[in-house]
Amino acid sequence: MTQTVNLPGGTVLPMIGFGTWQLGSKTAYESVRAALDVGYRHIDTATLYRNEADVGRAVKDSGIDREQIFITTKLRPQDARHARRTLESSLRHLGTGYVDLWLIHWPTGPDDLVPTWEELLRAKDAGLIRNAGVSNYSPAQIDLLTEATGQQPPVNQIPWSPAEHDPDLLAEHRRRGVVVEGYSGLKNTDLNHPVLAEMAQRHGVTPAQVVLRWHLEHDIVILPRSARPERIASNFDLDGFSLTKEDVAAIDTLT
Repeated sequence: MTQTVNLPGGTVLPMIGFGTWQLGSKTAYESVRAALDVGYRHIDTATLYRNEADVGRAVKDSGIDREQIFITTKLRPQDARHARRTLESSLRHLGTGYVDLWLIHWPTGPDDLVPTWEELLRAKDAGLIRNAGVSNYSPAQIDLLTEATGQQPPVNQIPWSPAEHDPDLLAEHRRRGVVVEGYSGLKNTDLNHPVLAEMAQRHGVTPAQVVLRWHLEHDIVILPRSARPERIASNFDLDGFSLTKEDVAAIDTLT
């Protein structure tokens, strides 16, 4: 059973998501189909990835009820001044009337920070998105949005891996009640590291599974990406083992 986290307003966010960055048209379709078949119910895309139509087609062709799948897409900063039009285009490509989470992909320029966030909140009020959030924002930038509008982004998607582990930054998000989604967790990790190899052998899993499980132990949402069906399956198969406190502490200090 996949771990989940509740977002304000009652949406349930599965903590294991499937990332689609750099997956081209045919690969994106086939990979998302494979992920849904394995059991993923959280798919992450973005306008920047140019594969929203392929993701949407895979969701439709899977035969799984749309309500059962949590779909995230993202707004490029350069599209901030025509955000609604960009969202409507994303929804057309995805073939759905709403997305579960719409993120601002990176902070815009200072003048657009608050207006862009207000545009996302208006899209939420209009029922086009279930949740609005941010990506690659600092806690200070999150506070700026919250103070200006009275509505705090419930999610911040940021790079996270053992080498980038920052307990203070994690604590800042926790204190605000902001869910951290970590991306590039495997890409930025040496999966041949002896510490990971030892743990993988001891638990009977792969080093990648150890790293992904470590994220979950820290309550960080993960977005592993692969085009290989066996990897897609193993990245999702994280329930059969758990890391000890000592394991987690050792991974925390990897560089």
